[in-house]
Amino acid sequence: MKELPKAYDFRGVEEKWYRYWEEKGFLKPKLDPKRPRFSVVIPPPNVTGKLHVGHALNTTLQDVIVRYKRMDGYDTLWVPGTDHAGIATQNVVEKALAKEGLSRHNLGREKFLERVWQWKEEYGGAIIEQLKRLGCSCDWSRLRFTMDEGLSRAVREVFVRLWEEGLIYRGDYIINWCPRCHTALADIEVEREPTPGHLWHIRYPLADGSGYIVVATTRPETMLGDTAVAVNPEDERYRHLIGKKIKLPLIGREIPVIADKEVDPEFGTGAVKVTPAHDFADFEIARRHGLPFVKVMDEDARMTKEAGPYAGLDRFEARQKVVEDLKAQGLLEKIEDYEVVLGKCYRCDDIVEPLLSKQWFVKMKPLATPAIAAIERGFTRLIPENWKNLYFDWMYNIRDWCISRQIWWGHRIPAWTCKDCGEITVSRNTPEACAHCGSQNIKQEEDVLDTWFSSALWPFSTLGWPEDTPELRLYYPTSLLVTSFDILFFWVARMLMMGLHFMGAVPFRDVYVHALVRDEKGQKMSKSRGNVIDPLIMIEKYGTDAFRFTLVALAAQGRDIKLAESRIEGYRHFVNKIWNAARFVLMNLDGFEKIDLTQAELPRESLWILSRLSKTVAQVRRALDEYEFDQAALTAYHFFWHEFCDWYVEMSKRFLNEGGEARKLAQNVLLEVLETSLRLLHPFMPFVTEEIWQALPHEGESIMVAPYPKPVKEFEDESVEAELERIKEAIVAIRAIRADYNIHPTADIKAIFRAEKEESLRLFEEFSPVIKQLARLSELVLQKGGERPHGAAQAVLSEAEIFVPLEGLVDIEAELKKLAKEEAKVLKELSRVKSRLENEGFLKKAPKEVIEKERVRRKELEEKLEKIHENMKRLKELT
Repeated sequence: MKELPKAYDFRGVEEKWYRYWEEKGFLKPKLDPKRPRFSVVIPPPNVTGKLHVGHALNTTLQDVIVRYKRMDGYDTLWVPGTDHAGIATQNVVEKALAKEGLSRHNLGREKFLERVWQWKEEYGGAIIEQLKRLGCSCDWSRLRFTMDEGLSRAVREVFVRLWEEGLIYRGDYIINWCPRCHTALADIEVEREPTPGHLWHIRYPLADGSGYIVVATTRPETMLGDTAVAVNPEDERYRHLIGKKIKLPLIGREIPVIADKEVDPEFGTGAVKVTPAHDFADFEIARRHGLPFVKVMDEDARMTKEAGPYAGLDRFEARQKVVEDLKAQGLLEKIEDYEVVLGKCYRCDDIVEPLLSKQWFVKMKPLATPAIAAIERGFTRLIPENWKNLYFDWMYNIRDWCISRQIWWGHRIPAWTCKDCGEITVSRNTPEACAHCGSQNIKQEEDVLDTWFSSALWPFSTLGWPEDTPELRLYYPTSLLVTSFDILFFWVARMLMMGLHFMGAVPFRDVYVHALVRDEKGQKMSKSRGNVIDPLIMIEKYGTDAFRFTLVALAAQGRDIKLAESRIEGYRHFVNKIWNAARFVLMNLDGFEKIDLTQAELPRESLWILSRLSKTVAQVRRALDEYEFDQAALTAYHFFWHEFCDWYVEMSKRFLNEGGEARKLAQNVLLEVLETSLRLLHPFMPFVTEEIWQALPHEGESIMVAPYPKPVKEFEDESVEAELERIKEAIVAIRAIRADYNIHPTADIKAIFRAEKEESLRLFEEFSPVIKQLARLSELVLQKGGERPHGAAQAVLSEAEIFVPLEGLVDIEAELKKLAKEEAKVLKELSRVKSRLENEGFLKKAPKEVIEKERVRRKELEEKLEKIHENMKRLKELT
């Protein structure tokens, strides 16, 4: 029988087995239509990315399920890939060029794109190697990139079809504009941040000189683009002014007072300035009332010539000058402190400006309706379910999606404008002439598509669409998407819409939304805080299995993970525990002969562990099926460490030492439990389980394609489990007495079991060998009723009492001194806690959880004091 080294060295093991799995083709699907199928597409990390703890959690959870399903007989496909990450990648390359004293404009579009592709080939694969290091069992032969040839074709096909269906249009529209990134942003790419600001109250004079209206604004510089003042038609204060003209301060342009029911009479003064080119709500008001659009700010956030004397100023310089001039002209009534919700670019954190611009849009309402129904009718499940409300809220209020971006890296929009007739030609292939007038004087759109446009097609484009491929027929819809909540709308909702529209079916059956990974105090990880946990460093330090298991064990549904390095170190001990248990079993397999355990006459200790194994398998499978990752991991952990290692391995030593049939049965049970446990744990800890499994007697080439355990009903026995729980309770009680009275662990002691029921005494008699073995008893006396022994420590069980005579086992004087010292310490602490809980001021001011914590502490201290007094009493009986 193969022996395992004394210590587990993960460094050599992990690379060896991952290479073996790849070489053997275990990561690839079988494309077998007769087998049940399980397919997953990886959320493609940015090609610029480096493995962070969020990636690690996301891909580990996917791998756990993929490995589970693969072992459980499913034809499993996990498609990997990376995202071209338009703005992020372009920024990285532009920074590199800047170090050379160059810009993309120096190079020109073609040369710049050559540099980006060069960068992608050189650095873009780093994240893939890191995912392999994490143990991700993707089919790497199917690695996709959102700008590879196949996906680029799919993107163009989708764009053209949506255009042909009237769902894509180009037009002037108010958009979110980032002046730093120089591109439009979709609503969900804007991060809203409450910020202290001001509300300026400005007097707008009536053109006839009869007075003024006071208008409140948080952005005074935009007043230069006002084309109306709006009031609510029901607002009595302003009804007489509707239809009158106002002379716009500082500019002098005459603008009307209009009535619009969307105006909130409670905001500011109830009269609002209407700036259609620079505010979303005002844009809609202007369209309803046919107002002109005056653009006073450009793409660099500088004031245009329409801003009159403020032209050329930066937006914030203009704000300062406008306020000064209003004050000087006596038109500034007052300034109030006011919290404004600033929109910031999710990439660079610059303040976003609403700006009128010619952009490309997708009409979202027709696409959103089926995607809402898909969740409502359960075609796709969101797990946990509480995400449904947020999803519906966003989808019911969805606005058209601005899909054009003013950058060079990405899918260039397949539209050509004719310089002669002005019409647009949208085509799958590069046209030679205008489709409308035949002129060859055409120019392609400079903008590229939003990165999320290609990502939205990911579940079907990666499977070969628009071709009708075997993969598309077999593996679409995919089975599961694992994602973080922050891209639920960026990505998940859009995939649903596109999948339903182009495939006629949802792209995935289940969406598991995992929470954030925070530091041990629950704070968000950030470089500035210095609390970032680097997965690659943790893997190098503790091994992949320990790191993966930690993430899974902490991944409770709907609750953020509080991750500390100490937790990873703790689960590294679990890896060592598995290794040492395996070494013990292997060292005791001399002369091993396999037998059918379902037919064997087994001792009750063995029946107990086999029953517990079967139930553990059932619990782990149920938890995995319901994506209760933490429960699955912790159930397996508890069974292996606290039932198999702590109890059965110790119990088995007596049988192994007996030899003969007892030894043979124990060998079979040990091997059965160990080998099954390894298969049970493999999805969580792929490397150590493979290394040990290969050393055991086994069938097949790898644990990763061995069958996932199933419950064995013949092993399950409630009565045996109940009996063993009572025996364990007794052994734990005797061990506690040893600890309480500082009796040396190796000292042989006598125990008296007193019970009223014959049945209880019979049970203890039957299991007396194991009780004596594990509690280290020299003598076990069974007593029905009778007096309590003098000078004995006592433990009360569910149906019996245990007494351990202390005479000769303890230094009474020393123990009494120790207990007196402990008593004083507890009394002092108890006095402090009681004093706080009797303090009215504390009870009024302290948070509820703090008060409750103190009450729990009081109870603990009172119980501890009672235990000390009980022990002192027992010891004094001996003097």
